[in-house]
Amino acid sequence: MAKSRILIVDDDPKVLRSLRTALLTRGFEVNEARSSEEGLERTRSAKYDLVILEVNMPGPNGIKICQEIRASSNVPIIVLTVRTAEKDKTQAFEAGADGYVTKPFSVPELMGRVCALLRKGGNPLEFLRTRLRLGDIEIDFDAREIRGRKQQERLTPKEFALLSYMATHANRVVTHRELLQEVWGSETGGEKEYLRVFMNHLRKKVERAPEDPKYLLTEYWLGYRLRLPV
Repeated sequence: MAKSRILIVDDDPKVLRSLRTALLTRGFEVNEARSSEEGLERTRSAKYDLVILEVNMPGPNGIKICQEIRASSNVPIIVLTVRTAEKDKTQAFEAGADGYVTKPFSVPELMGRVCALLRKGGNPLEFLRTRLRLGDIEIDFDAREIRGRKQQERLTPKEFALLSYMATHANRVVTHRELLQEVWGSETGGEKEYLRVFMNHLRKKVERAPEDPKYLLTEYWLGYRLRLPV
């Protein structure tokens, strides 16, 4: 992770200075953008390992910018915002964000999330260097793609991490807490809404009938289970 390249998109000089210092101290390469438009242009013209995006800047809607970045890139995105409502978190995750941090934030906590996302983005478990067939679709974990009944579907970093972990622990119940800690990091609290949003995304890509899933099952009050075909 020491050579990872990170883009900070924020118009607050104090936030930029604080994040730049923290990231540089940890050995990351840091670029900055002071507007949503500049941030979007930078992600289109250069490759980054992670983007930290403030969504409440003047100009284009930050959620829309997140969607546009996600449309052409699987780069992990951490959203920064002063908004704390669950509907705002859900909207950000549905737009493709991988993490959600509210201001004012703890720099060590944010650095923990950065490192967790970069760690999940590399070195998958050995089992996941293979392919997995679920009915009429095939999951290629090396390419991070789902192929089958229609056009190829790409997996976002968080979708990949979630599906990878469930595949490694197939046919058993994985609790909400376990998934949150393994996929979002040990600093994550009880935000079960994160899981619901991403599970809905995965079901739309994996299941023929997402509203009546055959493979990605909900175990009520407990967690989720990936049921493999017999």
